[in-house]
Amino acid sequence: MRPLRYSINVTLDGCCDHRAIPADEELHRHHVGNLNQADALLFGRVTYEMMEEAWRPSTPTGARPDWVEPFAQTINAAKKYVVSSTLKRVDWNAELVRGDLGKAVRQLKREPGKGLFVGGVKLPLALAELGLIDEYEFVVQPRLAGHGPTLFAGLSKQVDLKLVSRLEFGSGAVAMRYEPRR
Repeated sequence: MRPLRYSINVTLDGCCDHRAIPADEELHRHHVGNLNQADALLFGRVTYEMMEEAWRPSTPTGARPDWVEPFAQTINAAKKYVVSSTLKRVDWNAELVRGDLGKAVRQLKREPGKGLFVGGVKLPLALAELGLIDEYEFVVQPRLAGHGPTLFAGLSKQVDLKLVSRLEFGSGAVAMRYEPRR
C-alpha cells in the first residue's frame, strides 16, 4: 500500500495562507524532494486551481528565479487527482475524483507505487477525519502572520502524532515530520 503524505507551510501563529509564507531556494529544493517521493498528487479544487495558476507552463522564461524551475518542472510532470464535486473537467495531467472520498482514496493507496502527496487545507482535514494520512509534515516558518486560515479547524477528534524527523533550514524554518500513533 502506498502511503499518503501531507506537507504544508505554516507560520508560528498557525497561518497557512501561502501568501504569508516566504519562499526561498532551500525550501523549494525540499518540496521538490517531497514531490519526488510520490507517484501522484491529491488536491482539492481550490488547491488544484491555485497550483495550476501558479505552476502550469505559461510563465515566460526568465520571469521567475532559476531555482524555482525544478519545482515547476516536477509539479507540471506529476500525475494529479482532483477531489471536486463542482469542476466539470480538469487537465494538466489531472483526473477528477468523485463520490465517496474514503473509498476513492483507499483505492488510490492500494495501487502500487512510492506514495501519494496531498496539499491544501480542507481536503487534508477530511482525510485526517478518515484516518487516511500516513505522514504529516509541518514546515514551520519563523513568522507571525496575524491572520488565518489555520490548519485542521473543526477536526472532530484529536490525532496523536509521533515525531519521526526534523530538519532545520537556513531561514530558521523547521520541517517536522510526524506519523499518526495507531
